[in-house]
Amino acid sequence: MNYQLIKDVLDLVEKFEMSNETKPLYSNDIGGFKEWMREEIVEHKCTEELSWEGKEHGRSADSVISTLLVHMSRYAKSYSKSIISSSEISTQDDFIYLITLRVFGPISKIDLIKKNVHDKSGGIQIINRLISHGWAEQTSSEEDKRNKILRITESGLSTLEYYMDDIRKASKVVTGNLTYSEKIELIRLLKKLSDFHYSVYCEGLPSDLLLTEAYRKVLNN
Repeated sequence: MNYQLIKDVLDLVEKFEMSNETKPLYSNDIGGFKEWMREEIVEHKCTEELSWEGKEHGRSADSVISTLLVHMSRYAKSYSKSIISSSEISTQDDFIYLITLRVFGPISKIDLIKKNVHDKSGGIQIINRLISHGWAEQTSSEEDKRNKILRITESGLSTLEYYMDDIRKASKVVTGNLTYSEKIELIRLLKKLSDFHYSVYCEGLPSDLLLTEAYRKVLNN
């Protein structure tokens, strides 16, 4: 029996428990231990520092990540425009709202807007476009007549299905040359990041307070 291996594992478990007692970030079970181990592996990999443009002049990792996310959004939109240019769809968001309606079924206007992280006025414009084209319809909620419930129509489903192959191609192109394991790791990281920002978004803060509150949460984390 490899007693040294057992000792090394026990040392790791002890390190995990001590780390989690000081600042509990993980569940105290095998799932939490595995997540902690993943973070440890990433941390060790980071000892081999990446190089990026402007680093020698003080450009931070935060700045690089922010820029890359903006660029990725623009790349994704440019691929969507290839589909939109030959369709009745006005924007990439029209596709996204229709897909959301198909996946989640009947949903209130406010919940649909929140799921797609839009401001209310921008979301309402998209919804009104879908309704005017006959791709979505609204009815009053049985619980509260003032609350409007949206559902995708047969016409909306047909339109979505017609372009679905191109939408899948665009999604595939966006992930580019990543391997499957890299995609899974990217999903994990982006979901963690998205959950943080979504918690701030759901507070519905005015623009002048948004940055202050988000920055406070960053410091607390």
